[in-house]
Parts: sequence; C-alpha cells; structure tokens
Amino acid sequence: MPLADDPAYKDWSWFPQGNGREFRFTKCFEHLASLRSQMTVLSGFSHPHGRIVHGHNNADQFLTAAATGGGDMDYKNTISLDQEYAAHVGSQTRFSSLVMSTDGGTGTARGAHTLSFDRNGRAIPAEHRPKRIFDMLFVKTDGDAAKRLAFSKSALDQLLADARSLRTGLSANDKQRLDEYLDAVRQAEIKVEKAKRWINTPLPTVDVDHLNLDVTPSDPRLYLQAMFELIYLAYQTDSTRVATYQIGRENGVGQSDYLARAVGFNLSHALSHDTKKENGWKNFGIYCQFLNQEFGRFATKLRDTPEPAGDGSMLDNTILLYGSASSAFHLSRNYPIVLAGGSNMGLKHGQYINHAGGSPQGGHWSGGQEPWQKEIARDDLPLSNVFVTMLQQLGVETDRFADSTGTLSELV
Repeated sequence: MPLADDPAYKDWSWFPQGNGREFRFTKCFEHLASLRSQMTVLSGFSHPHGRIVHGHNNADQFLTAAATGGGDMDYKNTISLDQEYAAHVGSQTRFSSLVMSTDGGTGTARGAHTLSFDRNGRAIPAEHRPKRIFDMLFVKTDGDAAKRLAFSKSALDQLLADARSLRTGLSANDKQRLDEYLDAVRQAEIKVEKAKRWINTPLPTVDVDHLNLDVTPSDPRLYLQAMFELIYLAYQTDSTRVATYQIGRENGVGQSDYLARAVGFNLSHALSHDTKKENGWKNFGIYCQFLNQEFGRFATKLRDTPEPAGDGSMLDNTILLYGSASSAFHLSRNYPIVLAGGSNMGLKHGQYINHAGGSPQGGHWSGGQEPWQKEIARDDLPLSNVFVTMLQQLGVETDRFADSTGTLSELV
C-alpha cells in the first residue's frame, strides 16, 4: 500500500483512486477491468478484534471476526461466515461446503491453513490436492461404501454412549470439554446420515480434459487455475453452494509462499518486506496483479456461463468475497476487499466504497514502530457488516454476525 505521496502510488496502489462510481483502477486491477460493472472494491473495513493484532496472526479471524486472544492458552475462535451459510443450505446438496487451501490441513492457532471454522470455533481441515478434491466430487466410490457408513454409524453410537457415561463426577471445565467432544461426534453422525441419503444418487459427469489434476503449487499459475476450476465445477453441478479457498497464509510460511514464482519472484511474503527497495512496490504490485488476474479468470468464467437452473449467469447468482486480513506491512486494518457477483440477489456493483477516505494507511516499514503498533488514526467499519449484508442477500434471516453493528446500505 504505497502512500499518496509515493511515486508508485499511481500505478501500484492496490486500492483504486477515487470514490463511488468515479474511480480509476491501478495496474494491480488491469485484468479485472472487464468485470468493473459486476464488482465492488471496499476500503476502510476490518475486524475490530484484529486491529491491534500483528498481521501474521490474523488469518484465523478473516471469516470469523473472533477475538482469538494473544497466547495459546486463551485461543478461541467462532463460526466462520461460510459455515454460517452452510448451516442454512448445506442439507440441499451432496456436500455442505467445500474447504480448500494451498497448504492444506488446519495449520496452527493464528497460523491457520484454512478459512473455515465450525460452530464451536474448531478449524475445518482444508484440502489442497486437486485430484483428491475432484475424486471426492465426481468419482464413484467402491461398492463397500454403504457397509462402511453403517459401521461408522454404529461406532459413533457406541462413542456417544461411552462418553455420556463419563459425565458423572466431571468438573465444570471437563464437562465443557466433553460437551464439545460430544458435539463433534454428533456432527460426524449427521454427516454419516447425509452420506447414506446420497449414496445411491448418481454423481454428476464433468469434462476435465482441460484440467491437470496432478498439478502442485510448484506450478503456481496452473495450480490456482485448477483450484478455481474445481470450485466452478462444484457450483455448476450443484454439488455444493459454499466454498472457501485460502490462496496464501498471512504469515508467509508453507507452499503458498512460493506462488510468486508465477511472475518471476521467489517468496511471496518477502515482497511485502522489500517495498522500500528499488522497484519494491512494483514487484509487490505485479504479484497482486497475478492474484487478481486468476481471481478475475474465475469470475469471468462464472459470468460467461448461463445459470443451469435459473436466470442470468452463474456470476449473477453467486457472491464472491475476495481479500485479505492484512493490508500494509503487518497491518490488520483497512483490509483489501472485493465483492463480486450476486446481481440476481440484489447486490449493486460498479463502485468503490471508500470508507478509508483520503487518509489510507500504508507505506513501507523503515524501522522503529511497525504500522500495526501505531495508534489507530481512523476507525474502520466492521467487516462483519458486509458479512451480514451478504447473508441477508443469500436469503438468511439474520441481522447480526459476530461483531456487526448493522448492514452496508451501499451494496443493496
């Protein structure tokens, strides 16, 4: 985020310049220009509990807005936006949600490899292998699946019976832990019952001759394209209506840190540390441009595909949230956010909602206090207000999510 007095600001600021419908994209957004009328860029939004958190530690909060604390002992998360919506529509599709990331698994507290958390705040493991995701969505399992499901159900019943017998005499803290465990078992039981209902329903057939399912992050551009394509196919076949994909971790560790090799650099995270060097902002901007290009390719494909079961395009009937829980150097404020699609759900686009005003936070770090340690000069709006607006337009009857204080009227 170069500041306005920096020579790189005109070309390589991530945020557009202007406000409302009068704004200009920088080079970071040149591949998204054709989607201008179907997307909105937002600035001046963040999660209140994350604003004084080091930028390496906030990925867990991006879709939850939770106060995850500062140490391992006080870590606690809450349900993520995608799972809140999945609770309303997940029963209508074979898979309640699709959870993906470049690094896979769950990661660690404040270093999550996933964006998705269940209603008890537990991290939901993300899948990172395209072939595994494709097989889950579209490849028939062997004939013993029904037997395995029946065995799983009986095993879960036994676990529940054994766990309940332990409750007598436990301390309050242990009872809470046991209740969380029992809830996890119940959720597994629900998944087993749902799988049994779908086991005899034929899987959809899709054409993947164009897709390399064995690609890895060592080929970053093709890897991102494969992951986005799998979300597209999952939506097109109505296999699920909810998907998350964590492209990269906030703390620059793992396979996702090598994505910058797609545009000739080495480590993605290092680019944000090197902005004070010659061409530093340009180099970081080129990486952002690459990420925006691949997001734009995905959104464009949705735009160009007629909705299989309704009016308009798939993009008209899909809401895409794209962004990050960090902006400038380690700064957990003024998140870079794009909202696209959903015109058939009442979203209004073709605008830059600039609540950061003329005083954006940013600049490179030259020593001393880091940007995240400095006093907050301007309060952002809660990003959860955007989340509530999204949920309402998706048909969820709610007026609150996490720390929201209302909705965002400019979007509808």
